[in-house]
Amino acid sequence: MRTLHIGLRVTDLERAIGFYTAVGYGIIGSVPESGQGHLTMLKLPGDEFVTIELVHNPGEPAVEGRSNLNHIVIHVDSMDVTLAELADQGIDAEVPRSPDGSADFLTTWIVDPDGNRIELVQWPDGHADGMSSADWAN
Repeated sequence: MRTLHIGLRVTDLERAIGFYTAVGYGIIGSVPESGQGHLTMLKLPGDEFVTIELVHNPGEPAVEGRSNLNHIVIHVDSMDVTLAELADQGIDAEVPRSPDGSADFLTTWIVDPDGNRIELVQWPDGHADGMSSADWAN
């Protein structure tokens, strides 16, 4: 088994598409009329498959407060380059910090137009592309 993608409920489809494409996601396809609403499939250039499905259904009542989604995590090759590209698109990020105090392991946060938090992670040199049991070996 493996995770296929996450579905994000969005209130304004065009605004959400604008944000996620500014972050670097590409639109792979869409389903204009499904039982859930209009579905837009997204992936980052380094992803093999769709990772986010934007779900827009203006007929559904608005969700009060935040959803149960805690956050999305995106791996970036260079925090400096990514933050500069996001700033050029008008997207603000928190000041990056290092969970282990090193200069090459950095994390920061951005927020999409619907309030969903997105963590950006720059792995330290030599780290695998994702988290595994090796991250908890000690």
